[in-house]
Amino acid sequence: MLVASAPGELAALLHDRHGMIARGNGRAYGDAAIGSRISVSAKRLNRMKAFDPATGVLTAEAGLLLSEILDAFVPRGFFPPVVPGTKHVTLGGMIASDVHGKNHHRDGGFGALLQSLKLVLPSGETHHCSPDENTELFHATIGGMGLTGIITEASIKLRPIETAFITQKTTVAPDLAAALAALDAADNVTYSVAWIDCLAGGGSLGRSLVYAGEHASRSEMEAARHGDMLAVSRPARLSVPLDLPGWTLNRASVLAFNELYFRKGARNGDAAALVHYNPYFFPLDGVDRWNRIYGRRGFLQHQCVVPPDNAHAVLSEILERFARSGRASFLAVLKKLGQGQGMMSFPMPGYTLALDVHVRDDIFTLLNEIDEVVTRAGGRLYLAKDARQSRATFRAGYPALAQFQDLRRHIGVEGQIASKLSERLAI
Repeated sequence: MLVASAPGELAALLHDRHGMIARGNGRAYGDAAIGSRISVSAKRLNRMKAFDPATGVLTAEAGLLLSEILDAFVPRGFFPPVVPGTKHVTLGGMIASDVHGKNHHRDGGFGALLQSLKLVLPSGETHHCSPDENTELFHATIGGMGLTGIITEASIKLRPIETAFITQKTTVAPDLAAALAALDAADNVTYSVAWIDCLAGGGSLGRSLVYAGEHASRSEMEAARHGDMLAVSRPARLSVPLDLPGWTLNRASVLAFNELYFRKGARNGDAAALVHYNPYFFPLDGVDRWNRIYGRRGFLQHQCVVPPDNAHAVLSEILERFARSGRASFLAVLKKLGQGQGMMSFPMPGYTLALDVHVRDDIFTLLNEIDEVVTRAGGRLYLAKDARQSRATFRAGYPALAQFQDLRRHIGVEGQIASKLSERLAI
């Protein structure tokens, strides 16, 4: 792996090399950040360069972690308008994946808060890109999985907040139709997400807890007599010290967990609660090395998005197939999405369902069947979470592929900028 300590070093590092891709903090679930020949680490490109408190615009290098942004700016009353499910990701990685959060239905993805970026090509050229400058390259880089060049710097717009807490309301949805209705009813709410009991069947298929949230105001915190209103997160206190045996996560154990979790959520239904941003947005970050609960073979995440038309029927079929298979998903999440910001962005108007699955030899047949359901519905899979979809599934879901490939040829990065993902899917 090559390591860049300053943007000026990249031209020499990239000269006359092929099969390169930038790598941030290595949190993509698949092979997007593994170079077909060489990976270029951007973790040392992590300097904050400028911040304007009047506009909320932060300029920083691409290797800066989201956790570092939060630690620096939450105490000052600012928060990124879009965050994914972990804070251990880099600024460049969030742009390359056009990450989405619980507010995509209302505010869009990470590309929506992106003011500008700097992109270095293998030729050594640096391109300044924004909605008004090198516009096509700007939109191709958002969600482009690092395949347009190496992002070295970006400017993003933070939002002002009064506190570090979220006012959360829980809605109990007895089935999938009720869950979709609750998400639709939250269109004007800033944040919404549903936890789904993916093992529930019959009349309870898709039963969920739907969480709606808004940034808590100072007056709400004062009424609740909370102390430090802008407290930042603390490091994870729990850790999984070793790879658990493969049988630990089985149908029985997950079924029991889901029942307890659903009952606890149902008891708190319709009651507003103040929740710190850390457990609200990044619940898994509270357990270090949580992936070890899946054992040595690990896990896959299958995340799809399907259009709103016939979404209930499509998602029902996916959940039914999963429930019938007996495969236990420790985490199943449903969100509502809007339009993506980039040429190759994953989000599209509709609903996204993410399922974590234990790797077993027979799981791939099930996932291929689910891919066919998604493709027939006009949906697609999230590239940042993908490690195994077929080229046919990918091409069916990303209609801008030909335009993206033309742009790569035009700027001269075809062959030179390449990842295991781009090789696998012939991007």
